[in-house]
Amino acid sequence: MSLPPDLLTTLEAALGPEFVLTDDVALEAHSVDGLRRGARPPDAVVRPGTAEDVRRVLMACSAARVPVVPRGAGTGYSGGAVPTRGGVVLAMDRFDRIVEIDEENLLAVVQPNVITGVLQAEVERRGLFYPPDPASLDRSALGGNVAECAGGPRAFKYGTTRHYVLGLEAVLPTGDIIRTGGRTVKNVVGYDLTQLLIGSEGTLAVVTEIVLRLLPKPPSVVTLRATFANVGEAADAVTRLVRERAVPAALELVDGVSLDAVAAHLEDRSLAPAGTGALLLIEVDGMDASVDEEATRVARACFDAGATDVQRAQSEEERQRLWRARRELSPALKALAPAKLNHDVVVPKGLIPRLFTLVADLSASHGLLIPCFGHAGDGNIHVNIMADPDQPGQMERARLAERHLLEGVVALGGSISGEHGIGFTKAQFLGLQLSPEVIALMRRIKRAFDPCDILNPGKIFPDAEV
Repeated sequence: MSLPPDLLTTLEAALGPEFVLTDDVALEAHSVDGLRRGARPPDAVVRPGTAEDVRRVLMACSAARVPVVPRGAGTGYSGGAVPTRGGVVLAMDRFDRIVEIDEENLLAVVQPNVITGVLQAEVERRGLFYPPDPASLDRSALGGNVAECAGGPRAFKYGTTRHYVLGLEAVLPTGDIIRTGGRTVKNVVGYDLTQLLIGSEGTLAVVTEIVLRLLPKPPSVVTLRATFANVGEAADAVTRLVRERAVPAALELVDGVSLDAVAAHLEDRSLAPAGTGALLLIEVDGMDASVDEEATRVARACFDAGATDVQRAQSEEERQRLWRARRELSPALKALAPAKLNHDVVVPKGLIPRLFTLVADLSASHGLLIPCFGHAGDGNIHVNIMADPDQPGQMERARLAERHLLEGVVALGGSISGEHGIGFTKAQFLGLQLSPEVIALMRRIKRAFDPCDILNPGKIFPDAEV
């Protein structure tokens, strides 16, 4: 679409001309996210600086029936921040301030474009702890984490973003500025609109401020690296850990193909020796005595499952090197094939071995490389279907394998997305997991918040595919 002639004038008057961008460089930069798959560039990019600025933009675009796509750091993998119908991208990069850290009440108030890792470093300097840790924590913004309900390795013990959001300031597409929740852990007054907005992928409101719950920082952390000859043994170790009632802070599983890819990408084999078939990266935290005891139980469970080696990180530098290698896995896989269909599927923890069997069967039957890694502690595995569009039939086989994967995950009682959201890339599969009645109810909720359907249209629902 092209913008109505007077809309740019209205937006420039509301924000100032310097915060309304229409040049090709800005439009192209805001047309894709971390997936690098765009639909069509926006017609304009606006950079509000206050909730009142956001209100003015939404009211102007609502009156003109022009789509608005909220955007934070643009690191998502489902197209949630990608315009599908042109219109205006609402770039939130100016909302980058930590407003308050309240040490007495264990909370932080932040604007949505504060980078996750920046907040973590700031609160840890004060002996506090913000657990959610997506792999992109050094690049992803907290507003995007809220929009997608981001998780990360520590979700097994500490939960996901939704467990730490106490309240929100948000602007509705109608222009209303609302506050949900508050500054207390307990709050059961009316409907829980805070939790409704978390994970809504920017389709219901634009978040302009976030109140986050903090924890005391654990005094002791031990990181273990367990290597295995194959994925089956590593998956068995996860099952044994659950049966032992061990609760690591993080429990990550990486297969051999992924290990080789990240070693080549970083030119560093510190994550695992060459020839390793699978790896578990395990972290335990808490008081010194309990951490040592739990680390011993973890190592015993790994050896019982057939681990070839279990080692502790001997320094903070070594610990960070291991985690850096883990966080670089997704970009490392891009060297294996030009196309990567990345799915963050979830199954019940006890069924992780069956998920890996499903993936192996799909790889063999479709003739495709499908490396896997992810948060084994909560059953959230990133399955990456690799394909070369220049090879005849590969993309068709990849798309078929994608559907069979998601159908198999749902049959196992799992979810087609654990932390990346639906966006437009998974919209066609929504009906695999949700009934028509539930989808219809969600559509009614969307209309109640956004009667003109201007806010991030083309996302989540089955007619959203582009």
